[in-house]
Amino acid sequence: MSIEQYLKWQDFEGNEFRPVSLVGVQLLNDRILNKGTAFSLEERSAFHLEGLVPPRVQTFEDQLARVYQGYTNVEDDIQKYIFLRSLQDRNETLFYALVAQHVEEMAPIIYTPTVGRACQEFSHRYQKARGLYITPENVDSMESMVHHFPSQDIKIIVVTDSQGILGIGDQGIGGMGIPIGKLSLYTLGAGIHPACCLPIALDLGTNNEKLLNDPMYLGIPKKRIVGEEYDQFIEKFVSQIKRHFPKALLQWEDFSKSNAFNNLHKYVDELPSFNDDIQGTGSVVLAGIINGVKIKGEKISDQTYLVYGAGAGGVGVADQIRGGLMREGLTINEAQDKIFILDSKGLVFEDRVNLEDYKKPYAKSPSIAARWDVSEVGKASLTEVINNVPVTVLLGTSGVGSSFKEEHIGKMLSYTDRPIVFPLSNPTSSCEALPEDLYKWSNGKAIVATGSPFSDVSCNGQVFRIGQGNNVFIFPGVGLAAILTKTKTVPVDMFTTASFALADCVAEEDLKMGTVFPRIRDLRKISLYVAVEVIKEEIKKDSEHELHAKDLTEYVAACMWKPTYLPYRRV
Repeated sequence: MSIEQYLKWQDFEGNEFRPVSLVGVQLLNDRILNKGTAFSLEERSAFHLEGLVPPRVQTFEDQLARVYQGYTNVEDDIQKYIFLRSLQDRNETLFYALVAQHVEEMAPIIYTPTVGRACQEFSHRYQKARGLYITPENVDSMESMVHHFPSQDIKIIVVTDSQGILGIGDQGIGGMGIPIGKLSLYTLGAGIHPACCLPIALDLGTNNEKLLNDPMYLGIPKKRIVGEEYDQFIEKFVSQIKRHFPKALLQWEDFSKSNAFNNLHKYVDELPSFNDDIQGTGSVVLAGIINGVKIKGEKISDQTYLVYGAGAGGVGVADQIRGGLMREGLTINEAQDKIFILDSKGLVFEDRVNLEDYKKPYAKSPSIAARWDVSEVGKASLTEVINNVPVTVLLGTSGVGSSFKEEHIGKMLSYTDRPIVFPLSNPTSSCEALPEDLYKWSNGKAIVATGSPFSDVSCNGQVFRIGQGNNVFIFPGVGLAAILTKTKTVPVDMFTTASFALADCVAEEDLKMGTVFPRIRDLRKISLYVAVEVIKEEIKKDSEHELHAKDLTEYVAACMWKPTYLPYRRV
């Protein structure tokens, strides 16, 4: 089905309508076109729906009130997730309108943190097919799959191999919950029509013994393929995507850290693609830092950075900080010298055996630690680095709960009056420090943001709103910009531009209170602004770009789908 059949048209008198060819049960079973009890009497007659739905016609507002009442009657978060996913499967318009009305309440349900549990329990809670499941056995048959797929105009694909799901690791086929959730946020934030979105799970086996021993597991019950076999599969997959979805932007999601970097770098010039765990995470954190230094009355280049956790997210954060520093005029080497990264083995040094390529730009010469007091020569722990390096920005991407201590914050206060401390790991149990402790240890001086949502904190008579460094502030806008500019690649500076745009979205009154991120209730407005700013930078590179002549804010806003019902006309 063409996307045109999901979009609005106008008749000669200027009345908007949607042309529809499906009738009866087929129409009711189309999650994008279904209106349920809101079909008018005329539509029920024209589309052979009499007797297939209850006789009373409800308004859209009536439906929203009914489904929200049903949602609030559910107490457990995973049951709320199932309630919303069920609604999405039968009526996408109603689903998105409901979530848009209650975005702060429901975003943590449709994505993090609740989606993690949904991935773990995927096989036991499976309800209805959505997206594509690609295996080594069927990857060569993608042409047939695409031919039978309902939408033929895919604009955005989110794909995972499920090996690095959030903070819970290998979830096998259950990782499909991540692309589904991520694409929901693309539609919610950037208005990308749901018919243009395709979630894909690559089932390459699993090393999760619990899943392998579960008779209900829906994936291939064997160990993961690795090495050359894995690389050959990804190459086939990318080739098929280029062939069958030539207009699509591809987002790599929740791959293991080594595969995440390898796939990103290998195919960056093959098709427009990016990895949100790397680039999106880095971009949102840089935005928080930009606002942190605004609060301090300083510059990004005045800071010294310590990133605790050198996986995909941690190195992605380092990469974006480097980009921000270079925008302030530093050379690449000067920027990298200001960034220290630590992994499970401690500070990353150049002479480490088998040092991963993606960590090498930030590896330090062992000579810098020659006079440090360390417990083991050639290694340096978090405490030892902070004791010897004037760290002013401490960023947690380790997944190690409660790893930031009072002594660390105390030492940072000897280097700066306002330490910037972001414990970013999800879920809450993996957070490097609780915000209330950070404010207490710093006597309210720390500038704090987190990866998980936290309630406001009171300290010394002041109430602090905890800004959440949520990637959803970045990837919908960047994705929309990439689609509208028809970019051939997604360069890293698109994310740097997005960082500065996101930073602009925080009100001065919030900055005065030490808050560095906006509220998620403003997601759609933020995504619009981010998309426009990224497009502005991109079309500067091409004086003949078709978007030069447009009012970008008006144009981009008009491209963003809104979840409302239009009258249907039979075609």
